Amino acid sequence: MTDKRTAWTVLSLNTLAFTICFAVWTMNGVLVTHLVTTGVFEWTPVQTGVLMATPVLTGSILRLPVGLLTDRFGGKPVFIVVMLLSALALVGNAFASSFAGFFAAALGFGIAGASFAVGIAYTSVWFPRERQGTALGIFGAGNAGAALTLLFAPGLLARFTEHGNDPEGWRKLPFLYAGVLAATAVVMFMAARNKRSAQSGSRTLGASLQPLRVMRVWRFGAYYFLVFGAFVALSQWLVPYYVKFYELPLATAGFFAAVFSFPSGVIRALGGYLSDVFGARRVMYWVFGTSTACCLLLVVPRMDMLSPGEGIMAGADGTIVALDETRMTVRSKVKGKETTYTLSGTRQDAIDAFSGAQTDYSAMRVWPRVSTWQNWAQKTEGEASSATKRPYQVGDTVKKRELLAAGRTHVSFQANVYIFTGIVFLLGIAWGIGKAAVYKYIPEYFPDHVGVVGGLVGVLGGLGGFVCPILFGELLTTTGLWTSCWAFLAAFSVGCLVWMHRVVQGMTRARLPEMHRHIEDS
Repeated sequence: MTDKRTAWTVLSLNTLAFTICFAVWTMNGVLVTHLVTTGVFEWTPVQTGVLMATPVLTGSILRLPVGLLTDRFGGKPVFIVVMLLSALALVGNAFASSFAGFFAAALGFGIAGASFAVGIAYTSVWFPRERQGTALGIFGAGNAGAALTLLFAPGLLARFTEHGNDPEGWRKLPFLYAGVLAATAVVMFMAARNKRSAQSGSRTLGASLQPLRVMRVWRFGAYYFLVFGAFVALSQWLVPYYVKFYELPLATAGFFAAVFSFPSGVIRALGGYLSDVFGARRVMYWVFGTSTACCLLLVVPRMDMLSPGEGIMAGADGTIVALDETRMTVRSKVKGKETTYTLSGTRQDAIDAFSGAQTDYSAMRVWPRVSTWQNWAQKTEGEASSATKRPYQVGDTVKKRELLAAGRTHVSFQANVYIFTGIVFLLGIAWGIGKAAVYKYIPEYFPDHVGVVGGLVGVLGGLGGFVCPILFGELLTTTGLWTSCWAFLAAFSVGCLVWMHRVVQGMTRARLPEMHRHIEDS
């Protein structure tokens, strides 16, 4: 009973510490944006992007060595050192007055992102295999620290700077974060109990790194690149997405972005439970399937598209005997029969129907709206090289199959912001569950190497948070479409799904060949 109580105490402390570390890890996204927007520092867009990405890169790269240290020395001392070093770097950040100073500080407090590798290994040694998914899912809910920074840091900065009257007041924010980190380290020192893997002390460095030769580890890393790396990337990318794509105020954009990031972190506990009950593989099938569907739904951009539509052609040779805005009457040359052609609509009808369609989000239009109309074509006179065009007139002759009216089709897709946010919310939920499911795999396949394997998987996931915003920006520049990021994420989701399914088929074929043949034949 004592060990069980201790395990839950350690899990609670781990989750608290990870939440705070994750909030610190993503602090630059808010702080640097504030400093540039208010003109405190005149950094270029490239410098701004570097400062935002540096903590993510540092925390990602350090996850592997920090995981190795956790396997060897246990989670308590490593976690405390990570938090104290990050706090020290935050103090330096509070005194920074140049790009170089901010860059150095970001390198320092970026180590807070490596706390994930510590917590995964430190949590798993306290729980039996059948409970590890739930425990790791609860720990992983600390991802919600990103949403806490997104929600509260802007308000704190406004208060510290007295709403612009004290521009240097921003320095209180890193001081506050450093104080909270240091206090959490003290609490962990007093309340936590250390424990490490039974075989960790006798292993050499080469033995500890042995699992990295297994392709399964890199496959888990690819999964985590999507469910965690893309999550971190979108936590930052969605704010400018809402501002520039939907033209929303910054405060509203931050709220909508938090709708994605906060539930995705909290739901991770449910992902761990589902992985314990149904197995990580079955859960990941649903995760990849949901990810693919949601991203494909988001690929279609907000748009107004004008395309040629169905026109009107003359049914026989004849002469125009009557013509107004909507009707044309043609008398056949052969039998003298008169045929009246009527336009199906006018361009003004379409303009009136779609006036304000793109910005009126209260209408909640789900599907694209299509409007068609026709305009009288123009009469072509002369040879092809010197042909001229003029409007049709009464008395003009027309030939069979000559174009009398050109058709136009207008497609308008609102990409309603509330529907968009609902789909993004579902995507965040799926990835939150997937983050726990991926780490359910690790103690099952590598029970004595959780730190190093979890560290490498965390490195690959963290690199996703660093690489994806850069890739999203390149795709936006190349295609001119904000929705190009969803096309990439949909393709990556499909790739992960196919890779996992092929591995499952290979395992079934190797272990149960008769059953596999029976399934294939059926």
